[in-house]
Amino acid sequence: MDFSQAINIISAIAPSNLVFAVLGLTLAAFIWGRFRYDLVALSALLGSVMLGLVPAEDAFSGFGHPAVITVAAVLVLSRGFERSGVVDVIAGQVLKVGERLILQLAVLVGTVVVLSGIMNNVGALALLLPVALRLAREHDTSPSLLLMPLAFGSLLGGLTTLIGTPPNIIISSYRGSITGETFSMFSFFPVGAVVALTGFVFIILIGWRLTPSRAGNASMEGMFDTAHYLVELKVDEDARANGMTLQQLRHELEETLPILGVVRDDQRRTGNTFYAALQTGDILLLEAGPDELKQLEDKLGLSVISADQDDDAADADSQVDTEGLQLVEAVVRNDSIMINRSIRQLRLHHQFDMHLVAVARDGERLRQRLRDIRFQPGDVLLLQGDDDMHEGLAALGCLPLASRELQLGQPRKLLLSLAIFALAIAAMLLNLLPAAVALSTAALVSLLIGVLPLREAYQAIDGPVIVLLGAMIPVGQALETSGGAALIADALLELGSSWPIPATLVGLFMLSLLLSNVINNAAAALLMAPIAASLAKGFEVSLDPFLMVVAVSASSAFLTPIGHQSNTLVLGPGGYRFSDYWKMGLPLSLLVMLVGIPMILWRWPL
Repeated sequence: MDFSQAINIISAIAPSNLVFAVLGLTLAAFIWGRFRYDLVALSALLGSVMLGLVPAEDAFSGFGHPAVITVAAVLVLSRGFERSGVVDVIAGQVLKVGERLILQLAVLVGTVVVLSGIMNNVGALALLLPVALRLAREHDTSPSLLLMPLAFGSLLGGLTTLIGTPPNIIISSYRGSITGETFSMFSFFPVGAVVALTGFVFIILIGWRLTPSRAGNASMEGMFDTAHYLVELKVDEDARANGMTLQQLRHELEETLPILGVVRDDQRRTGNTFYAALQTGDILLLEAGPDELKQLEDKLGLSVISADQDDDAADADSQVDTEGLQLVEAVVRNDSIMINRSIRQLRLHHQFDMHLVAVARDGERLRQRLRDIRFQPGDVLLLQGDDDMHEGLAALGCLPLASRELQLGQPRKLLLSLAIFALAIAAMLLNLLPAAVALSTAALVSLLIGVLPLREAYQAIDGPVIVLLGAMIPVGQALETSGGAALIADALLELGSSWPIPATLVGLFMLSLLLSNVINNAAAALLMAPIAASLAKGFEVSLDPFLMVVAVSASSAFLTPIGHQSNTLVLGPGGYRFSDYWKMGLPLSLLVMLVGIPMILWRWPL
C-alpha cells in the first residue's frame, strides 16, 4: 500500500470516527502516564491536523484562547499574593491553632477553601502544605490525617469562583463561544459555596476518619531516618582518597554519593561548595548505609571514626553535626522536569548546585542506589544545597516541604496587591472588561509596580498546563465540528429518553467525574463541554445546567492521586497509597453530586 492509497482510505473514514480514534489514543496515553500530559495533548493536536480534523491555520489558535490567557494570569496573580505576604499573614494565624485534631482540620481546610476561591487551588495548597506539616510535627499528629483533607479542600474551594480552577474558566469561555456571554466571576458561587460548605463539614466530621493514620511519614526524621545514617569518615595518610576531589571520589565509586560536609582545620564546609583536593586528616560527613560504607573503606581506604578514637578526632567530631547543612525536603510536582529522569540526566549538582541525599516514595525511603532512581510525581526528596534553594527547586518543579519562616512582606505591596486584584474583579463584575483582559491587566500592573519580579512571574506560569489547554482546545472543537459530540449526546439521549432530565445530568456528572480522575481536569472539561452542549440542544432546554454539571464534576477528582495536582502533591508527604484516595473520595464525590445537581437545577433552571 503506497502513501496515496493510505490517504484515500483515511479520507473515506467519517471525521467523527477519526476524532474518536484520536481521543481514544489520547485518553489511553493519559492513563498510561509514560509521557507527560502536555506532550500527549500536543501529539493529539498535530495528529488531528494531519488527519484534516483541525485546519492547519487554526492549529495553534488555542494558545490565544481567553481560557488559556486567564489561567496564565491567575497563576501570576497567585504567585504575587504569596510574594506580597497576603497568604503568610493568614498562615501565621493558622499556626496558632491548638492541639485538637478537629480544630486543626477545621482551620486548615477552611483556610484552603477560602484561598482556593481567590487564587489557583494548586497554589493555595502549595502555600499551606508546609504549614500543615509543621502543625503535624509540633503537635505529634499523623500528617496523613491532615494532608488529604487539605488537598480535597483545595478542590472544593476552586468550585466557588471563576478563577478558582481551570475547568470553571474553560466552561465560562465555552459558554461565551456559543451564547456570546460568559459566566461572571461569582456565577459559580451559589452552587460552589453550598457544595464546598457541605464537603467541608463532611471532611471535618467524617472524612478524615476514612484516611489512614501513618505517623511520622512526612517528617525528615521519620521518613529518612537521617540521624541513623549520618557517618564520619577520616582521610588517612595512606588512603587512596588522599589528593582526590569530591567529584573524583564520586566518579571512582560510580555513585552520586551525597557528601554533606568536609571538616578541615576545625572548619566545616558544605559538600556542595568544597572543590579542593582532600588532605590527610580531613573528615567527611556523609549519609550512607552499610553497602556504601563498605565501598568507601574497600575502594578508597577511608576509615569510620568511632567514639574511642583520639582526642583530635573527638574534637573534630564535635564540629560535625547536621546543623547548618541546609537539608531540605521537597515533593516532585506533576509538571516537574525530573519525572522519568535520573539524577545523572538532570546534572543536579553541576546545574542546580544541589546534592540528593535520599528519596522516599509512598511514605517509605527507597533503598536502591540514588543514581538508578527515576523520579515520579509525589516523590519526596531530601536535598542539600545553599542557603537559598527556592529558585533551584522552582526550576526543577519541586515544592519545598521543610518548615519555613513566615515573612509578612512589605505592607505597602500587600495592600497594593489586594487593591489591584479588587479592581480587576470589579471590572469583571461590572462588565467593563472580559475576565482574560481584566486579570491580565492586573498581572501586568503587579509586575510593573514590583509586587512580583518578572522572572518569578514566568516561573509561576505552569507551562505544561498552558500547553495542555492550548493543544486540547482545537481537539475539543474538532469533537464538536466533526459531529462526534452529537453522536455521543444522541446515544445518551436514547438511553435516557424514558428518564427525567435530572437523571441524564447524573449520568453526565458521573462520566465527567470518572474522566477527570484519570486525566487532567482541564482536559476533562474541554472534552465534556461539547457533549453537554449537544445534550442540552437535544433536550431543547437551557445550556447552563449542563455546563455547570461538567464544571463541578470535572473539579471533583477525589478518587485517585493522578486526577489533580493537589492530590499528587500530598501523595508522598502523607505516605498514601493509590487505594487510600477512594475511601474518602468516593463518599465525598457522591455527596458533591447529591448536593450539586439539585443546587444547579435551582440556580440554573431547565
